[in-house]
Amino acid sequence: MGTMIEAHDLSKVFRTAKRRPGLLGNIRSIVDPEVRHLSAVQDLSLHIERGEMIGLVGPNGAGKSTTVKMLTGILVPSSGSVQVAGLIPVKQRRELAARIGVVFGQRTQLWWDLPLIDSLQLLRHLYRIPEQRHRENLQTLRTMLDLDEFIDTPMRQLSLGQRMRGDLAAALLHEPELLYLDEPTIGLDVVAKTRIREFLLTLNAKQGTTVLITTHDMDDIETLCPRMVIIDHGRKLYDGMVESIRERFGGERTLVAVLDAAEIAIIAALHKDPHGQPQLPDIPTGVHVTQWDSPRLSLSFGRDSIPAHELVAWLGARYRLRDVTFLEPEIEDIIRRIYEEGLLLQDAELML
Repeated sequence: MGTMIEAHDLSKVFRTAKRRPGLLGNIRSIVDPEVRHLSAVQDLSLHIERGEMIGLVGPNGAGKSTTVKMLTGILVPSSGSVQVAGLIPVKQRRELAARIGVVFGQRTQLWWDLPLIDSLQLLRHLYRIPEQRHRENLQTLRTMLDLDEFIDTPMRQLSLGQRMRGDLAAALLHEPELLYLDEPTIGLDVVAKTRIREFLLTLNAKQGTTVLITTHDMDDIETLCPRMVIIDHGRKLYDGMVESIRERFGGERTLVAVLDAAEIAIIAALHKDPHGQPQLPDIPTGVHVTQWDSPRLSLSFGRDSIPAHELVAWLGARYRLRDVTFLEPEIEDIIRRIYEEGLLLQDAELML
């Protein structure tokens, strides 16, 4: 497949001048300002293969946008090295611009008063796309993104979901190898989010476009990205598969079992815990009843206490099971726990 992004020890430090209080302080601020250094990104290394879909996750101020700006050549790194599609972003920004697409969820590259089709025609000249290629790409995007219902409408009259689809079309007209998405589903309703996600999955599968997504929406990550990178205060906390972090830091899982109603009523009557609540007899160590709503029973269990299949076998050997469902911890809750508890995931088996 080949490498799309290769960054080593990438750092960005911003210099800010602080004004001093008082008249003399203001004068001194001009001739001898107090300079502060803000480290936005620290020693960040990334390796992204062509065709991957990666989620870049972090709280506000974590360094996500600064990282993307260095990868696109907008910002010059303070230290470290980076190559994107074999190019050095700062030195070869013009060549790189022809090979990448960028969509910012709260900004647009469309012209405010022009119909969408006019913006897409103007972009053909900006990107110097051959007419035949532009016509074919535009027709493909009109179909995939269902643009025809509003393609003659000025951008200022579009809904947020329609504008996002228009921005995606604008970013993909020149067939970029790499697509940067910054909060692509922010503010969208459920239907619009689903449509955007389905489009991105199709784009990646059919055209092999590499996609790097920065988002606060963990549903975006779980739906689109097998792998994610977590950063906080400019440092990388985790780089690996979504399922791996769930297994390592996901806490307890929940098994929801539907038993025979008459049978569970007998159990509830005969077996109670010290607080008078129904309890399963001889329950395995590390397993707890969290909800008893006949005929539905919810059991929580740690990943290290008992394997899921053994718990199902234990239940099935004692009771008539009507249905069994497993509930995994929400990835959003896992990420929140990592931030709150300051978990630095530097384990060799988790870091790429």
